[in-house]
Amino acid sequence: MFAIRSANERGAANFGWLDSRHTFSFGNYYDPKFMGHGPLRVINEDRVTPGQGFGTHGHSDMEIISYVLDGALEHKDSMGTGSIIRPGDVQRMSAGTGVRHSEYNASDIDPVHFLQIWILPENNGAEPGYEQRTFADDEKRGKLRLVGSRDGRDGSVTIRQDVDLFASVLDAGDSVSYELAENRTGWLQVARGTLRLGDNALSAGDGVALKGPHTLELEGVDDAEVLLFDMGS
Repeated sequence: MFAIRSANERGAANFGWLDSRHTFSFGNYYDPKFMGHGPLRVINEDRVTPGQGFGTHGHSDMEIISYVLDGALEHKDSMGTGSIIRPGDVQRMSAGTGVRHSEYNASDIDPVHFLQIWILPENNGAEPGYEQRTFADDEKRGKLRLVGSRDGRDGSVTIRQDVDLFASVLDAGDSVSYELAENRTGWLQVARGTLRLGDNALSAGDGVALKGPHTLELEGVDDAEVLLFDMGS
C-alpha cells in the first residue's frame, strides 16, 4: 500500500492566534476516511503567534509527542514538569490515567511552528509520564535517526506502543532508504522542504500512508526534514 495525503487536502482551523492543519480528523474537522493510520491518531501542524497558546486542559490514555520546527514551545503539566521545547527536541508525554498541561509560545516576538502527534497506547490506565531528548541536526542529516521507540533504544524517547519513530534531515542530493517489513504499517510526514520518494515529489505537509513490505527511497531536493513511523499493524 502506498497512498499520498497531500498537504492541501488536510483539515484546517484558524483562530487568529493558532493556525493549524490536521492530517487526520480532529476537533471540528471530520473525515471518516482519515481517522488515523494504525496506532497513529493525530498529526497537527500548528503555528502559534507570539505570547499565545493552549491553556491548561486535560488528556488521558494517549502518547503525545511534540516536535518543534521553529521557535520555542513552553510546556507545563500537572506532573510538575516544566520545559522549553526547541528545534531538535522531541518531547513525549504519556497521558495515562490523566494529566493536565498547557502549551504556550515561549516568545513574545517570534511565532512557534511545531508538529503535535498523538499515538494510541498499547494499554490504557498507565501512570502518566514525561520525557524529552535533544537530537542535533548532525545526528539526522543524511540518515534516519531513531528518536522514539517502545524500548527507548539508542537514546530515543520511550513510546508506549509498537512504534519506531525516525527523523531525517535531507539536504539536496542526500538520500536514505528504509525497508518497511511485512505486516508493518508506515507513515511518512514531510515536516519541511521538498524531497522525492521514488518517482513522487513531496512537499512540506504531505504525508504518505504505507503498508509493508515496502522499500522507501528518499532523496532530498530542498532542505527537507521528515518523520517516518514504523508501526505494528
